[in-house]
Amino acid sequence: MITKLNLEYVLFLDIETVPEEIDFDLLSEEKKELWEQKSRYKRKDDSSPKEFYSSAGIWAEFGKIICISVGYFKMKGALRTFRVTSFHGSEEKLLKDFKNLIEIHFSQTKHLLCAHNGKELSLGNLYMPQYRIS
Repeated sequence: MITKLNLEYVLFLDIETVPEEIDFDLLSEEKKELWEQKSRYKRKDDSSPKEFYSSAGIWAEFGKIICISVGYFKMKGALRTFRVTSFHGSEEKLLKDFKNLIEIHFSQTKHLLCAHNGKELSLGNLYMPQYRIS
């Protein structure tokens, strides 16, 4: 399979997230209740919602994206190189910058995304119908 895949058409990415608040106690009462309900199936019986809150970043409703790092292969003559860049700053800015990269350089049907944690995350309003992240 890999011999049939042109690696220059693959965008490799990793998305780093953190909980929306630094501490569980900073959440509104409504968010605390929602977190308790949402995380119930993942928590062990001896783990409180507060103790489990450090995992909140993996859920879109309770986390925020702090960095998206991407890598892609490029040919320079006969030499294959691998380029890496990271988008960081406010969540809105980094998502816009990432979206621009996708639209300008990786928006054709031949392109693929390869994401370490792509299934776990929702990229909000980043609409990319040609991709199927698995």
